[in-house]
Amino acid sequence: MAIEQAILTWIHITCAAIWVGGSLFIGVVFAPILKKMSMPIEERLQLMIKVGRRFNKLAVPALIILMVTGMYQAHLILQKSDLLLESSYGNILVIKIILVVALITTFAIHVRVIRKDVEEKIMSKQISDDQLQVLRKKIIILGEITVVLSVIILFLAAVLNSGG
Repeated sequence: MAIEQAILTWIHITCAAIWVGGSLFIGVVFAPILKKMSMPIEERLQLMIKVGRRFNKLAVPALIILMVTGMYQAHLILQKSDLLLESSYGNILVIKIILVVALITTFAIHVRVIRKDVEEKIMSKQISDDQLQVLRKKIIILGEITVVLSVIILFLAAVLNSGG
């Protein structure tokens, strides 16, 4: 049984590394470099969208696996409502679950903002500079919220791992 738990934890941590590490890389490394490039804003947005779509091919499955393995690991606590609501471990777990729901919601909105038809409008230059600026601000704010939530959730996972 111990080896199965170790494998499950390893899968969970690996997926967290993919999700959080990739999100941090895009937000802290790639976006600031892109911002300083002399390319027109349309080209920078196109590049950011391409990188984001490429990242999502790995990150979305990692996020799904992360949620499934997290729920599986929490199932014993979730079965006992008194432990869930009356222990520090349970309280932290509830906060973590709420933040995961907020993360998924934010990420879904983020993906919706840069849906395929918007990308095509950017590529074909059918979007005004003002619309581009608004879109860019939305993408940045949603990306920042995603990164902050991800890091907080990772911290709460560490707290839970240490016993709550």
